[in-house]
Amino acid sequence: MLSDAELDRYARQIILPAFGGAGQAKLKAAHVAVIGAGGIGCPAITYLAAAGVGKLTIIDHDVVELSNLQRQPLFTDADIGASKAVVAAEAARRINPHVDTVAAVERLHSDNAGALLAGASLILDGCDNFETRLAVNHAAVALHIPLLSAAIGAFEGQVALYEGWRTDEACYACLVGNDPDRPGINCAETGVMGALAGMIGTMAALEVVRALTGLGSSLTGRLAIVDMLDRRWREVGVPKDPQCPICRA
Repeated sequence: MLSDAELDRYARQIILPAFGGAGQAKLKAAHVAVIGAGGIGCPAITYLAAAGVGKLTIIDHDVVELSNLQRQPLFTDADIGASKAVVAAEAARRINPHVDTVAAVERLHSDNAGALLAGASLILDGCDNFETRLAVNHAAVALHIPLLSAAIGAFEGQVALYEGWRTDEACYACLVGNDPDRPGINCAETGVMGALAGMIGTMAALEVVRALTGLGSSLTGRLAIVDMLDRRWREVGVPKDPQCPICRA
């Protein structure tokens, strides 16, 4: 049940015919695990907390650095050296006291992914390396939890939703393979536009809300790609790889 304070707080969402009180109740009942409180995680956490997701588990072993502040607006100069997960969880509680937040200050890897992610309704992965992403994907398939994957680099961003345990749906490894040593995009080397991080993180938050509530058409099995240098948008299907070592039957 939504309290009177919650009804007032979420009134502009509840009034949407495609969302309504039923959608808000689904958000309140949901538990989202966010991997990485960085360029994608910060805006996503902001809007998921504001939207009224019942529980947010924020997983990040890193600390705030000065170079983060250009694209991670949950942090300020005063937070430099502090745990990203702890600061982000505190910020989410300030945004919305009705949200239960948990800070997991540890690096997610293949040995602890299952324990860290068990019980989540959905996983939002915004981390910056393939080893972690593949460990998250493996756990998501094993636990039957939808995985919303988002990534950025320079002026390009990508968002996709995977439900790889399903017979006809791809997992993340169907798209990228299962090599944890594959080189990823390093923002320190390639750079990234700060506003792009905000855009993709917010887009990821909206897709999380969509997946949790059934709003509109699902992104499952689709990869949305944006190139904001020239304002180009496209969406492609991600087929299941019958030879995928993670999700093949």
